Amino acid sequence: MPDAIFEDPRLALLYDTFEGERDDLPLYLDIADETGAVQVLDVGCGTGELAVALAERGRDVVGVDPAEASLNIARGKSTDVTWLGGDAAAAASQLPCFRADLAVMTGNVAQVFLTDDDWQATLSAIHAALRPGGHLVFETRRPDARAWQRWAQAPAVTRDVPGIGTVTGQLTLTDVDLPLVSFRHTYRFPDGSTLASDSTLRFRDPDGIAANLHSAGFDVTDVRDAPDRPGMEYVFVARADAAATVDTAART
Repeated sequence: MPDAIFEDPRLALLYDTFEGERDDLPLYLDIADETGAVQVLDVGCGTGELAVALAERGRDVVGVDPAEASLNIARGKSTDVTWLGGDAAAAASQLPCFRADLAVMTGNVAQVFLTDDDWQATLSAIHAALRPGGHLVFETRRPDARAWQRWAQAPAVTRDVPGIGTVTGQLTLTDVDLPLVSFRHTYRFPDGSTLASDSTLRFRDPDGIAANLHSAGFDVTDVRDAPDRPGMEYVFVARADAAATVDTAART
């Protein structure tokens, strides 16, 4: 079940305004150029900012997300992207002929999978949606950077949301039980009403992530720093191993 901030129609309308300029996305556009990707799968595409930007650069893009309210906003931005509701397995099941050169998970997407089983299943589903030799790229927050300490001190933020008016949002840290960190977004609307959304992220160590990727049939080719958040995140670049694809097919 997606968090309310993505699934509730009233909250989904706030997302782009409160996120502001997406300084994290140029990295993915550059890697798409670097890898020569033609077909791209955006897992957890949300309101579609990256998927639309990739499509505008002439790529064949599939955006998949389980939050229908966010996906409806994305659909209104572009008809050049194939938008799918569901998890990472949706691309392989709904578009059996589609094999991506590049799959991406931006923002906090890679950290919303709280159990080992869900995380491993997601990586395996992405592997199945990639061509042999295709790449997976995602970012994840460094546990030692302790981002939650800054969240605990976050001030309220007020934004003018098109079509809605002045909305005030507040981020509140609700629990730290590593590797899980929970927080709440609360928004006050112009009519005085409030809506809240609770979220939990899992902070994984890089060695564990590398082992997870290997188990799903990936070779880690690079671990980079995130240009928009230096020292705060790991950016994993992994390649789908062709032999693992054959082995997976043999077991099905």
